[in-house]
Amino acid sequence: MGHYDPWITRQETIVASLLSAVSSDSLGHISPSVYETARLVTLAPWLTGHTERLWFLVKSQHRNGAWGDGDDGYRLVPTLSATEALLTVSRRDRDVDEITRAAVLEAAERGLRVLLGWLNTERGISVPDTVAVEILVPALVTDINTHMDELEWCARPRLALPNGTDGELLARLRDTVRQGRALPAKLAHSLEIIGQPLANLPWIQPAEGAVGCSPAATAAWLGETTPGDRRSSVGYLAAMQDRHGGPVPVCGPVPVFERSWVIAALTSAGVWVAIPDRVVDSLDAAFGELGVAVGPGLPPDADDTAIALYALTGTARARSPDCLLAYRIGEHFSSFPSERTWSTSTNAHVLQAFGTHDNARPTRYLDTIRRLAGWLCEHQDEHGWWTDKWHASPYYATAGCAVALARHGGSAADGTVHKAVAWVLDSQRADGSWGRWQGTAEETAYAMRVLLHTGKHPVGDAVVRAAARGCAFLLRSEASAHPPLWHDKDLYTPTRVVQAEVIAALWLAHANPRVAALVERDGGDGGGGGGLT
Repeated sequence: MGHYDPWITRQETIVASLLSAVSSDSLGHISPSVYETARLVTLAPWLTGHTERLWFLVKSQHRNGAWGDGDDGYRLVPTLSATEALLTVSRRDRDVDEITRAAVLEAAERGLRVLLGWLNTERGISVPDTVAVEILVPALVTDINTHMDELEWCARPRLALPNGTDGELLARLRDTVRQGRALPAKLAHSLEIIGQPLANLPWIQPAEGAVGCSPAATAAWLGETTPGDRRSSVGYLAAMQDRHGGPVPVCGPVPVFERSWVIAALTSAGVWVAIPDRVVDSLDAAFGELGVAVGPGLPPDADDTAIALYALTGTARARSPDCLLAYRIGEHFSSFPSERTWSTSTNAHVLQAFGTHDNARPTRYLDTIRRLAGWLCEHQDEHGWWTDKWHASPYYATAGCAVALARHGGSAADGTVHKAVAWVLDSQRADGSWGRWQGTAEETAYAMRVLLHTGKHPVGDAVVRAAARGCAFLLRSEASAHPPLWHDKDLYTPTRVVQAEVIAALWLAHANPRVAALVERDGGDGGGGGGLT
């Protein structure tokens, strides 16, 4: 192994730096959100950074008039949010300079044009299963149409709702609030859609200043001015906008999410990790009767609980996965109560949590493991992949499901895992990467996990070549940004989590002598890209 010592030393330095950042950061590093930033433009013009948020929207608009990432469907919510915010500014902010006003009006006009093309034509648009999309879209369409009724220059047809959405659920939720009744806890993250003052509602209780772990929901609760007795929430918003100089992430703070997912990604790939005591203590302290939540102000969920349980495996604070049983529904597990659509990745993570703990007590969870593995096998696409509600890429869900089944699904899952490996081999791009819309380092890391981490197939020449080409792509892409692929109200990137996944994939490649040798020799396929040393 001496030949690879320089590479190992460099990776250990990178891992140590990553863990230090994760340990010391109480917010978590999430990419800025067009949707959430636009909501603050509308809801909190008094907050520091308003001008910066406004110009962030103007400058992040695509040439065709849309905002956001991915295909058109994924761009619908951020485009609606940004367009609504710019229309609000055009009606409300009379003190903006002429250059800013001209830029706002031009961007709003282009946003309306692309929205009409998506919503008011027979072609229509496909709405992805992102967080609260069934209420966000009707709320924003209604608000934009109201603006158009009031603005003389908006001589255009009013926006129609896309197929599969209506305003009935939104109307019921707003009526519930008007009657003084509380909404389900999971909706705290999207309270900005209520459309009326929330400040005096007694059932809204900020946690660490945040309402629903959301800048937008917090701003809606605060109202149009800054109440003097709510300094912690104003401070929360200020901290959220400070991270990106005005724009805000779609959720935060998320230290439990970030810490547990980073540790799980590294340790599951065999990366040697000295987990800081502060991180272990914080994860352990986050547990309640039903596990952990993604962030303050949100209820616990099965996904984050399962990952946190796995992250604590092998530490002095290792826990039983019994709390996960509260989420069981027949053969599978829900992410949270009253879930609208199920998640394959959550169930893969739950299988991993039970299967890992099962090593210590081999009979206690066998029936749960068997039935859950069977459910995951049944929900594999016929082509070999899985899709998921928490991520835009099938490579994310496929990596989670294939690895969990390979480790804990028994021989009954062998065929399922083989099919996943075959799909990954068949879908590699010419440059060695993998990706839904384009080759990305994140999706390439997931694909390499399927090839090198399942262990349910002989590591034949095809797998070695594909993994080496993927490794070479990752090495060439070390300085590249990671496009948003994770689902919230719009797409986002948990930067440090993705960095950990890339490190884990490189480590797996290095640990396989045949792959490492091929990468060192010619970059994987003779196309350059450097070696592992």
